[in-house]
Amino acid sequence: MNSRMNIRQLLLNNSTIVLFIVVFIIFGIWSPLFYSPENITNIIKQAAFTGIVAVGMTFVLLTAGIDLSVGSNMYLSVVVSGLLMRSTGIDVLPALIISLIVGTLFGAFNAFCIVRLKIIPFMTTLGTLIIGRGIGTALTESKQIDFPEKMNDFGQTLFLGIIPMPIVVFALVMLAGYVLLTRTQFGRQIYAIGNDPEAARKAGIDVDRVMALVYILCGFFAGLAGFVLVSQLGGRVDRSFGEGREFDAIAAAVLGGTSLFGGVGNVFGTFVGALLIQMVQTGLQFNLVNLYLQPMVKAVVIFLAIFFDSLREASQKRLKRRFIRPVSASTAGGD
Repeated sequence: MNSRMNIRQLLLNNSTIVLFIVVFIIFGIWSPLFYSPENITNIIKQAAFTGIVAVGMTFVLLTAGIDLSVGSNMYLSVVVSGLLMRSTGIDVLPALIISLIVGTLFGAFNAFCIVRLKIIPFMTTLGTLIIGRGIGTALTESKQIDFPEKMNDFGQTLFLGIIPMPIVVFALVMLAGYVLLTRTQFGRQIYAIGNDPEAARKAGIDVDRVMALVYILCGFFAGLAGFVLVSQLGGRVDRSFGEGREFDAIAAAVLGGTSLFGGVGNVFGTFVGALLIQMVQTGLQFNLVNLYLQPMVKAVVIFLAIFFDSLREASQKRLKRRFIRPVSASTAGGD
């Protein structure tokens, strides 16, 4: 009985890996070309922007928060940098820096509303989701922005002649996220706040400061993800750019084991979750699945992410109760 429970717990804790392997095998059986190195490289490349913004979302979710505005942040960030590229002729690197600054300021505004004004994260980011897209639409007057050709060159550049630049950026973000969460005091404070914010505050952690920083980081990564995505789309941005990307980011993080309740998660799981979502989308397109059914399949993946997260949370609560022992009468009475 114990061995069965241990196997069940092991599968539950590694549900993302199991689901990833199952999906990979199924799509490979449908079409052996799915296993080609070119297709695998393409999956990682296409998952790059989702993974980047999902890393930022991981930081937020670890504090039991949420950021619904990352899609609008991506849109507004590239709109500002794109308009400046067209009007002033600035190069790709300055445009990237501008996109990062706009994304960071967007995240800082979320942080101010949440930390200082004490508006709950869901309502704050739901509001900035609408505000950000509205500002971007006003700046573009609902017209498509065509970036200069050098923007496409950034997305097509091969590092060392073999690795696409979006994958390099994705890898650097994963490394930075891993170091921040596992090798710094800031990372330990994030986990402490996610597990119990009041206990963290009593332990001397500046909860407001940490909470503000995670939303600022999330905004920074959203600005970066938007820039990477537009470089892969041929340098074209319209009003629909970034729509719904917040759900992909949340699903990637939660599929990777990050709990919606805070305190549990890591960037490696987020990496696997982002690849899984992109693999499902690519596999459906590869096997010519009806275009109208594809969003439904993605919705099922998101549902599974939340379902497994709920199961993990319930399992953790049961394990905690198992180790709680009532105080005996003799102990309660003292010596």
